Amino acid sequence: MLQHIVLMNVAVPILVFFVLPNFRSTARLTPAGLWRSWPAATAVQIILLWGWHSPGVLPGAMSSPLLMALMHLSLVASAAWFWLSIATMPRDASWRAIFALLITGKLFCLLGALLVFAPDTVYDFTGMHHAMHGSALADQHLAGLMMLIACPASYVLAGVALASRWFLGIEAETERHA
Repeated sequence: MLQHIVLMNVAVPILVFFVLPNFRSTARLTPAGLWRSWPAATAVQIILLWGWHSPGVLPGAMSSPLLMALMHLSLVASAAWFWLSIATMPRDASWRAIFALLITGKLFCLLGALLVFAPDTVYDFTGMHHAMHGSALADQHLAGLMMLIACPASYVLAGVALASRWFLGIEAETERHA
């Protein structure tokens, strides 16, 4: 769990917002109008996250290195698409980015809350080692708690940054016309 939280919610946003803008070739790598794909990027990211975390799929991915690699690759690719569509959005369309962050963050929180507050284990990890006191339920609660802390923090932080950019742009535009 920690691996894809760090990849999707820390590494990819840092790469998109801080590393890529410093490369001159970024404009050539990012298709024009990528920001318009934000609804699809949002939907794909949510579908993949919930799909990989479904009770019938996650135990299989945890027991297969190939499926685990596919899970991480698809989650990172969808996160990159999502964050790039958000980062390339024009300032006057920032409300769309904030909406996408709100929807995605809420659904990630819901998944985390389901894992934290479930009275029984959601996943069957029979025969696997458990990090916390050998308890699958304790591991599940910890994984959900990590999601509840990390995921909204990245989405809220990005939302605040985009909202401030949007409002500062409105203020600058107003001052130009005054």
